[in-house]
Amino acid sequence: MLTYVLAILAACANATSSVLQRRANLEVPRSENLTLRLIWSLMHEPVWFGGILAIIAGFLLQASALSSGQLATVEPILVAELPFTLILAAWVFRQRMGRAEWWPTLAMTAGVAGLLYFLSPSSGRSENIRWYVWVTGATANLIVIGILVAVGRRVQNAHRAALLGIAAGAGFGLTAALIKGTTQTLAHGLIALVTGWQVYAMIVSGLFGMFLTQSALNAGQLVAAQPGLTMTDPVVSIMWGVLAFGEMVRGGWHAAFAGVCAIIIGVGVVALAKSPLLSGSPEERESAKESPRHVGRPRNATRPR
Repeated sequence: MLTYVLAILAACANATSSVLQRRANLEVPRSENLTLRLIWSLMHEPVWFGGILAIIAGFLLQASALSSGQLATVEPILVAELPFTLILAAWVFRQRMGRAEWWPTLAMTAGVAGLLYFLSPSSGRSENIRWYVWVTGATANLIVIGILVAVGRRVQNAHRAALLGIAAGAGFGLTAALIKGTTQTLAHGLIALVTGWQVYAMIVSGLFGMFLTQSALNAGQLVAAQPGLTMTDPVVSIMWGVLAFGEMVRGGWHAAFAGVCAIIIGVGVVALAKSPLLSGSPEERESAKESPRHVGRPRNATRPR
């Protein structure tokens, strides 16, 4: 039960981080997307640090959940980040959630519960994963991220935000696997942890995922970036759990019903992605309808600093 509680709290923290970081990115020109200058500009936005604190809290809660649970158990629960993001965005941007938000949220909740029930994931290998498994899995993971970023650089706005959101989710999926590997190393003592490579790879992977997240949130609205970020993370994490950590899931008709639950979750994500609550603040929506007299005005001039 503690594993589930920690995973839900991690989803809440991640949702808080997404809304606060998007709020901060409204003040940063999109010309700085996918550059280190983006991070420098965000560091001048106080609300951004709130988002960073939230994502650190989510990271620690996720690590605590993974220390006692499986990747295939913890990561699907993190899909709850999307409805939590909607609820928080409704409060921050002063809007109200209606049936269009509540019904998909309930469907996603039922889908996650069903997915966990039918998969019924069990513990994987207790020993550390072989180095060549890590190299093969991480290489494949990074190749996928590289392709998504390369394609994302060639498109603009919503399409770029969506692709970078998926890339960030894939990056956090790798980070989740490294968190799990780090918890296994910690079981052998603190010395094994600080002398092992997993903890340092986990930090680098987490920072890389955060950089991609900032770029996704800077490229477009939450409505474009959040769904891919929310769904890709658990999908990649479950693949790591089953293929690398040897976590066992039920097959046969159980797998078929688990697939139905996954489809329900996916439909819920798509439905929630259409919610106006993810379109940003009222000021941002108005900026999309600028009159000709505002054309050419610097982006940051529409809002006092």
